[in-house]
Amino acid sequence: MRTVITFGTFDVFHVGHINLLQRASALGDTLIVGVSTDELNYNKKQRYPIYNQESRAKIINSLRYVNFCFFEESLEKKADYLIYYGADVLVMGDDWKGKFDQFSEICEVIYLPRTPSISTTEIIEVIGGN
Repeated sequence: MRTVITFGTFDVFHVGHINLLQRASALGDTLIVGVSTDELNYNKKQRYPIYNQESRAKIINSLRYVNFCFFEESLEKKADYLIYYGADVLVMGDDWKGKFDQFSEICEVIYLPRTPSISTTEIIEVIGGN
């Protein structure tokens, strides 16, 4: 049994998120997703997500590719989450390439290519008229 884990905010859910989760799921038997809490997102980006953490987790949990979803409360606990959930593989988008290599002592680290021409930040900017 091979457990795959990934993390994200998953705000303003789009096809790029689906593509990442679908490809991550194909790398193992179980896909676990850490959804950033509202506070964690604020601490990272100085803004709250458009959708609250409960709504974002509900979306992620509804996907057939995802077996389980939990709230990621702290970036500093990422290693703890990997160990706690027994991750064999950590999957992240390639925009994070190299930033999670330190976890290769815990599990395999794979960076998947992002879906071209789509980004939550860009969608929010277009909707906001910025």
